[in-house]
Amino acid sequence: MTSTPLPPVAPEVTATLVENLSPRLRKRLDAAVTKLAARPIHRDGDTFTIAVDDDTELRLYAPGGAVTTVDALTCGCLLAPACVHRAAAACAAPVADQPPPPADDPAPAPHDPAPAAQPTGMSFAPDPAPDPALAPQPVPGTATPPAAASAPDPTRTPRQPDRTPGLAPEPGPDSASGCVPAPAPDPAARPTRAHGTPDPASGFAPEPVPDAATGLAADPAPDPAAKPTRTHREPDPASGPAREPAFGPATAPAPGLAARSTRTTSEPHPATGPAAEPAPTSTATEAERAAADALWAAAAAVLESGVDGAGAVTQSALLRVAHTARLRQLPRAAAAALSVVTLLRAARTGDPAYRTADLVTALAQLLETAHRVRTAAGPDLAAARGQARRPYSPDGSLRLYGLFTEPVITDSGHGGVRTWVAGTDGRLFTVGDVAPGGAGRALGVADRAVRLGDTALTHRELGRAGLAVSAATVSPDGRLGAGKGVKAVAARGTTWTQPPLAALWETPPSEQAARALRFTSASAHPDTTTSSSDLLFLDVELLGPVRESGGTCLLAQCAAGPTVRLTVASDEPALAHRDNLNLLAAAPGTRLRIIGRLAPAPHPRLTLLACSHPTGDGTIDLGLDRLGRADLPAPATPVHAAPPQPSPSGGTPYLLERRVEQAVLAGRAALGMLDAAATRTDAARIRRAGLPTAAGLLTALCASAAPRERDHFGRLLPADTDGFTIQWLTAARYTAAVAESLCATSWHPTPEDVATTVSPPPPSTPHTAPR
Repeated sequence: MTSTPLPPVAPEVTATLVENLSPRLRKRLDAAVTKLAARPIHRDGDTFTIAVDDDTELRLYAPGGAVTTVDALTCGCLLAPACVHRAAAACAAPVADQPPPPADDPAPAPHDPAPAAQPTGMSFAPDPAPDPALAPQPVPGTATPPAAASAPDPTRTPRQPDRTPGLAPEPGPDSASGCVPAPAPDPAARPTRAHGTPDPASGFAPEPVPDAATGLAADPAPDPAAKPTRTHREPDPASGPAREPAFGPATAPAPGLAARSTRTTSEPHPATGPAAEPAPTSTATEAERAAADALWAAAAAVLESGVDGAGAVTQSALLRVAHTARLRQLPRAAAAALSVVTLLRAARTGDPAYRTADLVTALAQLLETAHRVRTAAGPDLAAARGQARRPYSPDGSLRLYGLFTEPVITDSGHGGVRTWVAGTDGRLFTVGDVAPGGAGRALGVADRAVRLGDTALTHRELGRAGLAVSAATVSPDGRLGAGKGVKAVAARGTTWTQPPLAALWETPPSEQAARALRFTSASAHPDTTTSSSDLLFLDVELLGPVRESGGTCLLAQCAAGPTVRLTVASDEPALAHRDNLNLLAAAPGTRLRIIGRLAPAPHPRLTLLACSHPTGDGTIDLGLDRLGRADLPAPATPVHAAPPQPSPSGGTPYLLERRVEQAVLAGRAALGMLDAAATRTDAARIRRAGLPTAAGLLTALCASAAPRERDHFGRLLPADTDGFTIQWLTAARYTAAVAESLCATSWHPTPEDVATTVSPPPPSTPHTAPR
């Protein structure tokens, strides 16, 4: 496997390539993906080259870091472009998910890749009404109604014909249309390309024919295959059509797309005032219901076949419906479908970071969102639709204190950092910088200046310093906007043991866990306005390492709280998470002040992100900074056996959860082959434990997965796919609610935990922002 990753590919590109394959090639697609993933990859700028064999090369052109068109994939085999190699490369590459930038944020900085071109209608909503003053200009050679014809400007001097010897004079404007007719062709002249037609050799748009009445270039003829574009400047009604920008003329809207005017999004509409997206309707439209039905059917097909049967063809169907959902202004459903595709690929390729529980959660969210779009109304429907752009609201002046910086690496090939800061009132904010690049970019961006105001602080420095922000803008999830009006300067920071940061560690662990569960709950809507986060701030005493089925974690005792298991946030070798955790595990008895992210489990569990230095001097960003053995106060100790984990109700909820995960892994047929007696035994055990609802859900789920029956002639009857999908979704949501309840209960201290007190580490020297 090569170390050079493939660039992300847009969902619609992969879906189109797979759909264009013949049935014979579709059967060979999964094998081609596996074979192509093991071939060497060479990168030269924005071009990625895969050596299919000794004589054939496959090239992917990714301007801006992502492949956004079908023509960007070229193959040198004899069957190209109808070969399987292009589709296999698209299926082996990550899924490109590039949402539009925030409304108040400026254009990307020069060091960040420019955003890739969006597919037709991906992020543009139809305008409420076409602007009469912005109607398309007349096309040369076509008649214009008298009402729409524009009179020539009397203040302009008419263009005089060219009197150069040997050249025929230019014809005058047509009296009916006001446009210059095309000259008659010369039979003896060499055939030339007509104006208004693209040059296949150069690939650039031609220059338009000048208008004799105004002296300006008229718009070219509309291309039925081209998507409507928006101009960057409003035309002057007094002087006729506006001059085209330097990069070429804009294309007039095609017939049938008149609702999309050429008005820019920053200009006010004369009828509706300031530019804004159209108000959503209280009930779903027919197009939205159709997109939701397609999403439901694609997710049900994954449940029908399971992970083993959800190959490249099934994944391409999910990518197609995800693209359709984005076109129908359903960004939440589109994001859920892309998440399912990413997890399916991780499961089929044996990714070590893959967890079946994550795929169950993503698939349940996709099904629930599709169901809500079809049935909800009013605010519930608006929540199910989601928001394509992250809204930012003014928040005045803020005095911020740095907490820590964490690296961010996504499954789609993006990398960067996120710096957490806190206000004087205890609210948490983030300043991020994430773009295509992976782990290498995450390490480099940590020492790059923060893109906020005029401050010269790097992300690593901001995590230990302070910031004074005026005219701040904040999103509902706490992200600070970097608009032009935002001003920020470096300020003095403070330590974790001094106010106002010390107040974050005063909240009891059980209340912090309940707040984090509300933030990370699978049933909670991500678009709701909330100022909380999934971070926990604890004072702990390290007890040593413990072995688990998934590896080794660090055991720690909370101050007046439960015993917590600390795990790594990422196993990426380039990051320092795993090395730092191993060193801390070798220092039992060390008292630390830590920051971690809640990991929902039946026992207290955190992913460790930052901690105070073992010597009490400063803090450690565990993903970026590396500890040394000289920083540890005690020698290494042997690994202890893991203490018993409490399992309420004798572990009976696991019986239902196991069937839910089994359906995702092996498909509906796996549940249909279960023995009916074994199902009744499991249901009886769950019922005796006091969970009659879980017992009923288990019985209904297995019954809906029963083998297909036959008619009187021995033919198989159609399977009730929707019925099985509904039963599975109900059971998945029930198990998620039970898991959240068990997680919240595990964080409540026991009498033994209350007797154990852990004092905070000694105060360290306050941090000062560098000049």
